Amino acid sequence: MKIVTWNINGVKARLEAATAYLRQADADVVCLQEIKSVDEGFPREAFEELGYTVATHGQKGFNGVALLSKVGLEDVTRGLPGEDADPQARWIEALVPAGATMVRVASIYLPNGNPIGTDKFTYKLAWMRRLEAHTRTRLAEETPLVLAGDFNVIPDRVDAKRPDAWGGDALFQPESRQAWRALTHLGLTDAVRACHPGPGVYTFWDYQAGAFQKDDGIRIDHILLSPQAADRLVEAGVDRAPRGGEKPSDHVPVWIELA
Repeated sequence: MKIVTWNINGVKARLEAATAYLRQADADVVCLQEIKSVDEGFPREAFEELGYTVATHGQKGFNGVALLSKVGLEDVTRGLPGEDADPQARWIEALVPAGATMVRVASIYLPNGNPIGTDKFTYKLAWMRRLEAHTRTRLAEETPLVLAGDFNVIPDRVDAKRPDAWGGDALFQPESRQAWRALTHLGLTDAVRACHPGPGVYTFWDYQAGAFQKDDGIRIDHILLSPQAADRLVEAGVDRAPRGGEKPSDHVPVWIELA
């Protein structure tokens, strides 16, 4: 089973690039973030033509997440539990068949949190506490769990070309990284780091100042695996090619293969 996550930065603006990539990537399950579309406006037909079942949790103009699956979707849940009044569309999860078993996959668009010292940063940290609590619940079920998406966290200095340049950003604050560690210390495996422990692995390059051409990137798109899922990990990687295409997203796809 191949699972891909991609912050598409506007599904309608990137539709041609997305479908072209998925034709060659041959992914079984796709997690999209920042679709910037209400549910009824999502161009599902383009993905259904590629063989995908589509589930969305959309929002007008910004945010929004989606799950695409060639193997079916069951028990679809929209919205991260823990705060019923939260209006932001940042979480969708479902069970997908994987041979004789099921795998639970979540598409995540974690809050950015900037600027520091505002309600946005408070919301980011509160959201991460909710994520940790919900992950504990899912881990107790012992179903293979895949948390995939744009976490808006730079976990360590090796995950940025110029880490000192991010010292004032919410993505690299001690509180954000501590919340990331609290999550991973539940027993989750960072799939990309498990397969590629060295420097130079990035998933985001700003549109400004030729960041992609200079490889001035950061790694903020992640796939975390429960022990049951990590036992099946075959390979993981980052597909940089879409960033060099026409009208690209500022993020690139991240993928895993599970046995």
